[in-house]
Amino acid sequence: MVSLLIVSTLLTTAADTTVARELTVDEVVIVSTASRGGQRAVKGQAASIDEHIGNLRNVAMVRRGSYAWEPVVNNMPTERLSTTIDGMKIFYACTDKMDPVTSYVESGNLQTISLNSGLDGNPQATGNIGGSLDLRLRKAGFDADPLRVNLSAGHEWNGHVQVYGADAALSGHRAYANIGAFYRQAENYKIGGGERLQFSQFHKVNVFSNLGFRLTDSDAVEATFIFDRATDVGYPALNMDVGLARGIITSLSVKHLFGWASWETKVYYNHITHEMDDTQRPDVEIHMDMPGRSQTEGLYSLLTASRKRHDLALNYDLYHNRRFADMTMYPGGAAPMYMVTWPDVATLNTGLALTDNIGLTENQQVRLSAKVAWQHQRLNNDEGYHALKVFFPAMTNAYYQTTGRIAASYRVQLGGLQLSAGAGWGSRAPTVTEAYGYYLNNTFDQFDYIGNPHLKNESATELNAALKWRGGTLQVGIDGNAFLFRDYIIGHLETRLSAMTVDAEGVKVYGNIKRATIANASVTAEWQPLQWLNWNGKLSVGSGRDADADPLPLISPVGWQTQIGASRGQWQVQITVRGNARQSQYAAKYGETETPAWTICNLSALWQKPVGDKRLSVRAGVENLFDKRYATYADWNQIPQKGRNIFANLTFEM
Repeated sequence: MVSLLIVSTLLTTAADTTVARELTVDEVVIVSTASRGGQRAVKGQAASIDEHIGNLRNVAMVRRGSYAWEPVVNNMPTERLSTTIDGMKIFYACTDKMDPVTSYVESGNLQTISLNSGLDGNPQATGNIGGSLDLRLRKAGFDADPLRVNLSAGHEWNGHVQVYGADAALSGHRAYANIGAFYRQAENYKIGGGERLQFSQFHKVNVFSNLGFRLTDSDAVEATFIFDRATDVGYPALNMDVGLARGIITSLSVKHLFGWASWETKVYYNHITHEMDDTQRPDVEIHMDMPGRSQTEGLYSLLTASRKRHDLALNYDLYHNRRFADMTMYPGGAAPMYMVTWPDVATLNTGLALTDNIGLTENQQVRLSAKVAWQHQRLNNDEGYHALKVFFPAMTNAYYQTTGRIAASYRVQLGGLQLSAGAGWGSRAPTVTEAYGYYLNNTFDQFDYIGNPHLKNESATELNAALKWRGGTLQVGIDGNAFLFRDYIIGHLETRLSAMTVDAEGVKVYGNIKRATIANASVTAEWQPLQWLNWNGKLSVGSGRDADADPLPLISPVGWQTQIGASRGQWQVQITVRGNARQSQYAAKYGETETPAWTICNLSALWQKPVGDKRLSVRAGVENLFDKRYATYADWNQIPQKGRNIFANLTFEM
């Protein structure tokens, strides 16, 4: 693996105490903790999910606006990632990826966000060539504090972002409950120099509850409900905004403790509704309605056990997802035109995963993981099926795929030196868009895209290595990975077809290219010369090439960050300077343009004051201190980031 971090994840069981299991992940961001004042993000719980995820290494965020950023891991976007919420599979409902899975939860929902880099994914992950993200929900657990209440409020002056949250946790020997609500509102923000960026506003409300009941000393039942609703969401990088994005997420699980093992079985259901909206845009040539929906039912059954030198995990999962999207165009003075863009694709996927962490000696460990999955897809909308059949006469309305992954890693600790190396192979099936999408406009390269039901599964071989050295107050790490693809899926220009979208430059059809490569490397350092003073820095670079050795799109240029932090008594202060070099190796072949170099400076401070058994926390700071106008390589169509932004957040825990 790129880097190995052994963390103890507390699994809520029916026993009098929780059972600590060692799970191997690459990195964990703590969103909230049982210990008071344990927030790790600069803005605390007022930070958005996107900001929390962006703190993970090997992760970048594609921005189409100030809301619902798309995670990219190891320079690979959603198609090559697996994102789950407490192990539940959830799929976005927008053909333009304006609603990634991460947009349907809030900081108030979550305990941690964990990342597995590359092919060594979490047990429920499928198709995770680039990596897997699992967002773990907050749960009070049994026999914790009888009552805990958190109140938070925050404000950002750039865009007048307002954040309000309240949640409560109740815990006893037989039951526990978490309930809460979160609200965010933002107006259009100003970019560097003071110009206001239109269509960057949003409104969002989120309510949640997690309940647990102890049936016996060894058995417990847990239930989850999340309702998330975003309205009036602007996307300045796109041609349309979002009138409504709504998610309903539910689950019911049963846990049993054997003493040396634990067994969890969860059933879940979620429904996502997404409605694009261009009615607030000026000079719209053809008004369009573009709704989409995604519905998923699923289950998983996870058995974890520890025997002698082995930590084992066996997982069976199954899900059924249906996704449908259509479009109605209203040309002035003419009859409306209707088109199905996702033809009600039903996907049934089932898989079996096995993981074993083997302790060879006190300082050596081997990790083995494997998964095989079988998938069936059926097109249930006849109109969409026959429209696509015009381009692929031999296609049918049902397809079968088998995918899998296998990975192995070795780690050894030699005094202050830690070495690790790993390798893996995995495959993924084409996404609904890649296989069955119909005239979907991509504003990144200004082409209409058509899916290809005859695509082969994409596969990749991963090689990775890491070195970490600690001596006294200094720690240095070097890590890297390389992915060697076969049958890489990407759009190909089709000159025989005409574009349907106004101003589109042509049509691309998804196809396989024989091979491609993506490689990443980073150097990190941490130094604590004094007990109250610390410094850390990072330098990273990525590379991506297709079969013709031309650059792939959305590959990170050289990036760097340096940070100094100081703490004294109730105060913590932090200075961060970060930036990217010029993206000279951009993918002109795929519609990408050059991104200039940039550097920004952020300042922040935290003050915490115990008030009896309560705690008051105040966070304040300024982002982009010098009001730099800039855009990163991952900002869709190079929409500028926020200019100078002053923020202040208040949290009261009792």
